[in-house]
Amino acid sequence: MKKEESRTSIADADRLSISSFLERVWSEDGLADRTLEAYRCDLEALASWLAGRGQSLHTARREDISAYHGAQAVAVRSLARRQSAFRRYYAFLARNEPGFADPTLLIERPKMPRSLPKALAEREIEGLLNAPDVTTTLGLRDRAMLELMYASGLRVSELVELSLAALNTRQGVLRVTGKGGKDRLVPVGEVALEHIAAYLAGARPELAKGRQPAALFLSRRGEGMTRQMFWTLVKRYAVKVGINSKRISPHVLRHSFATHLLNHGADLRALQMLLGHSSLSTTQIYTLVAKEGLKRLHAQHHPRG
Repeated sequence: MKKEESRTSIADADRLSISSFLERVWSEDGLADRTLEAYRCDLEALASWLAGRGQSLHTARREDISAYHGAQAVAVRSLARRQSAFRRYYAFLARNEPGFADPTLLIERPKMPRSLPKALAEREIEGLLNAPDVTTTLGLRDRAMLELMYASGLRVSELVELSLAALNTRQGVLRVTGKGGKDRLVPVGEVALEHIAAYLAGARPELAKGRQPAALFLSRRGEGMTRQMFWTLVKRYAVKVGINSKRISPHVLRHSFATHLLNHGADLRALQMLLGHSSLSTTQIYTLVAKEGLKRLHAQHHPRG
């Protein structure tokens, strides 16, 4: 009810402008539905607050946007997300309306606390990969999924959305569709390929139930896996091998892949391509993880650590 009441206070012009903006960023950047919905909520909340001050999104000044931020008791990350939505929206207006003054240009961005990605130790990864019972249909599938994700550093969404056609076992590569609909080729290691071959021969036909589904990895019902399904099985196997469930998530396998490659001397630019990062700065955070690991190793074993 409160959400509906807040929407009624938004001017029609603002609501139309927000919809136009969301359609543009969806078509240009291929943003996920949850991101678009977050942008909509943030912009509608701002529009509602401005309407109470006799303003609109189009007439808002820098002082108005700053006052709105000051009136909201939110965490730093939430503030940063809102500012990102506002900056993109007003940049959209500035591009489409000559002479429009972007009120967000001089607003200082909040300083985000740098959080390092979590990574499991290599011995923990080994235990996790060995956890599925490969004498069973689902165990063959689960082992193949875990091996592939760790071997290729895929995002969870990329893993569960893989099609059978995306895998080239002869060349040992995957064609992966990442964020923004961008494709990249990712090499698959020999061990992962062996487990995928075992799954394709001994488990997938049974799960497919005589049909020809497009998805590479199938559920009990013969349909494509979901993020939630994969998260459940990762957590179950982690508990089975004694890994604290608070330290594990599907994305931890991706972080571990990146960290372990750097620990073994991988080039940062090559890692950027493997992970599908559009910016090298996103990849560079993994160098901090590697450095932290080396510092702990030094402190533990060096006589003057």
